[in-house]
Amino acid sequence: MRRPARYSPSPRRPVAEDEPMSSPLPPAGGEGDAPSHGPSVRPAAWQPGRRTVAALTVAVLALGATSAWLWQRPTTGLQLTQKDIDAAVLKTLQTQTLPSQATRAADTIRPSVVRVVSYGEEKETPAARTEKRGRNMARGKPPEASGPPGEVERGIGTGVVIVDKGVILTNLHVVAGAQKIKVTFFDGLESVATVTGVQPENDLAVLQAQKIPDDLVAATMKSTADLRPGDQVVAVGFPFGIGPSVSAGVVSGLKRSFQSPEGKQELSNLIQFDAAANPGNSGGPLINMDGEVLGIVTAILNPTQQRTFIGIGFAVPIENAASAVGSPPF
Repeated sequence: MRRPARYSPSPRRPVAEDEPMSSPLPPAGGEGDAPSHGPSVRPAAWQPGRRTVAALTVAVLALGATSAWLWQRPTTGLQLTQKDIDAAVLKTLQTQTLPSQATRAADTIRPSVVRVVSYGEEKETPAARTEKRGRNMARGKPPEASGPPGEVERGIGTGVVIVDKGVILTNLHVVAGAQKIKVTFFDGLESVATVTGVQPENDLAVLQAQKIPDDLVAATMKSTADLRPGDQVVAVGFPFGIGPSVSAGVVSGLKRSFQSPEGKQELSNLIQFDAAANPGNSGGPLINMDGEVLGIVTAILNPTQQRTFIGIGFAVPIENAASAVGSPPF
């Protein structure tokens, strides 16, 4: 059975020591029903998440290295003390290089990131049109005769899987006007995708892939309610088609506005960040250090015509992005 979109739980209010614990499960009946006298229902067993598994993995590696160090010590006539164990742990931490937070976050989101390419008809330049007229005349055809339209790549962007049946979020400007859209998943599988929904006011589009990997993983989304300037973030995408590429930075500000260079559209309530982003990052996820999606990268501030990153990027908060698929998560 496919999973619906996944959302990270909000922090719970701490319970005071003298406060009675509420039942973890609601009554079986409705509001006015009498309580059920049947067998009690056992709460669902705890299931470890990806963050827990990652933390346990790091702990196991550290303990394994510590055990190996202790095993190599001469133990004849010696009894291990807490001081010996502390020294072994310290030595392990000093000699073993653990992955950075950004690395772990990128590893978590990478299976959910896709490359998005839009295609359209080839547009002839005046020189190409003149050349074609000459070929037609040489073949005895009317000068303006034309063959079947050519399919050319119009743009490259990024998307993120939010439902594991192949539902993908990206930017509307990545796929707008495309006659064909192809997505490439983390394992190299390519698939044609169709636009199933748009949210122009937030520059968002929802895609549905026709083929998906058997082990497709949907990203976990996280509310931005607790997000603060200075929080660490990572952007994952395909800048200039290269990738998946990872860049790290911090949240520079919240509730920012951005106007497109042509002045045709203004976006509001954006997350400002300084992790490097360039053309091709559009539609990719902006994530926290747990690999949870905070927003969809949508624009960079660029006062020049070079279209290169100067340190100010913008992302649409995931609350807005998730509502594009009709499932407000928080």
